[in-house]
Amino acid sequence: MLVLGLTTTSGLYRTVLVLHILCAIVGFGAVMLNAIYGAESKKRPGPEGIAVFDANFRVSTIGEYFIYAVPIFGILMVILDVGWKFSQTWVWLALTIYVAALAVSHGVLFPTLKKMRALMGELAAGPPPGAPPPTGPPPQVAQLEVLGKRLGVVGPVLNLAVVAVLILMVWKPGV
Repeated sequence: MLVLGLTTTSGLYRTVLVLHILCAIVGFGAVMLNAIYGAESKKRPGPEGIAVFDANFRVSTIGEYFIYAVPIFGILMVILDVGWKFSQTWVWLALTIYVAALAVSHGVLFPTLKKMRALMGELAAGPPPGAPPPTGPPPQVAQLEVLGKRLGVVGPVLNLAVVAVLILMVWKPGV
């Protein structure tokens, strides 16, 4: 039984579908290649590297809002009841993966990026006035390397989550 007599060819459903896909393109597109920006930032020590990092962080922050909108439109498509049900494997599994990816983003990715930005700022500021000359690399360099390795794991995991959800939405297991 269809609510409001909607089908997958109705104007309302197609509008919500377009918004769902558009939010996914803008949101996930904004963050999918963050590792490239990270590598470019690393190549440019000092203010130039910070500028690359900050620009990427700003774009990713905007993309984040679109990422939050993706499930809103997806859930609305299920609620419109054109044949999709929350009990279908592809729907509940996609939502589960999305929530897990958000948890990783908020629990690991964002705090790591904020720590990296602070360390980059410390490095750019240089040693405190009157401090003895450094005998080796500043401690922030080692910390940034550790944090970079963490992002080297988290980033691909989040990208794989996007691919997994996309596969679920295309193949729709459980329909």
